[in-house]
Amino acid sequence: MHDSPSPKITSSADSHERRTTALAFAAMVAANIALAFGAWFVRLADVGPVAAGFWRLAIAAPLLLILCQLARQPVTAMPRRMWTVLALGGLFFAADLAAWHVGILHTTLANATLFGNITSLTFPIYGFIIARALPGRMQAFALALAAAGAVLLMGRSYQLSPENLIGDLLCILAGILYTFYLVAVGSARGRLQPLPTIALATVFGTLPLLLFAFAMGETVWPGAWTPLLLLAIGSQVIGQGLIVYAIGHLPPLVIGIGLLIQPVVAAAVGWSVYDERLGTVDAIGAVAIAVALVLVRRPDRR
Repeated sequence: MHDSPSPKITSSADSHERRTTALAFAAMVAANIALAFGAWFVRLADVGPVAAGFWRLAIAAPLLLILCQLARQPVTAMPRRMWTVLALGGLFFAADLAAWHVGILHTTLANATLFGNITSLTFPIYGFIIARALPGRMQAFALALAAAGAVLLMGRSYQLSPENLIGDLLCILAGILYTFYLVAVGSARGRLQPLPTIALATVFGTLPLLLFAFAMGETVWPGAWTPLLLLAIGSQVIGQGLIVYAIGHLPPLVIGIGLLIQPVVAAAVGWSVYDERLGTVDAIGAVAIAVALVLVRRPDRR
C-alpha cells in the first residue's frame, strides 16, 4: 500500500507555487516598465546607437557578475552545450540591440515600438509549438486583445512609407532576434539560476556590439555618462535581469503579452517628456493591454 500525500503538504506546495508565480508576474511587469525607458536613454546618449548598446552591456556585465557573488549564485562549471546556448543568446541579443537601435533612426518612433514588439506574437507561438497544443479560448482571446490594444495604441502615429521601409524591416528583424534570445535564456534557465544566466548572456553580447559600432564608424567614447549608466542599470541589470527571472516561472504567452507594457510606458514617456499627446484611442489601447494581462493569468478550462 502506498501512502497518499498529506493534504497539508499538497496545500503548502500549491501555496508556494502561487506565491512564486505572483512574484514572477510582478517581476515581469517591473522589467517591462524599466525596459520601456531604454529608447529615451538611447536618444539622450551622445554616442552612436549601436555604441549605446555596447555600453549598456559593458557597464552592466561587471555589475551583474558582482551581484552573482553577493546573491550566492556564482557562475559554476557547465556542460559545453550550456556555454554554447548562452553564447548564442548573447549574440542574438547583441544583434537585436544593433538592429533595433539603427532602425529607430530610419523610421518613426511609433513604427519602431510596434514592429520591435513583434516578439509579443512570435514568442507565444514558440511556446505553443513546444507544448504541441493550440491556445485555449481565454489564451487566444487575451492574445488577440493585446494585439488589438497595441495596434490602437500606436496606430494613430503609425505610417507606412518608402522612407520608413529600411527602419521598419530592421525593427521587425530586431523583434525576431529578440525571440531567439528569449528562447536561448529560457533554455539556460532550466539549469541555471537567473543572475548567472543574464550575466553570461551580457558578457557574450558585449564584444559583438563593439565590433558592430566600429564597423559602422560610430562615435564610441561618450562625453556624458549619465544616459549610458541609466541605460545599463535600468534596461540591462534591472529590466533584463527581471525578465530572465520571470521567464523561468511564467509561460511564453504571459511573457509575450507582458512585452506590450513597453509601448504603453513609452507612450507615457513621450507624453510627459516630448509633449506627444495621447488621445482616447491610445487610452483604449492601453486598457486593452491591461485587461489582456489580467485575463492571461486566469486558468483556462481547456
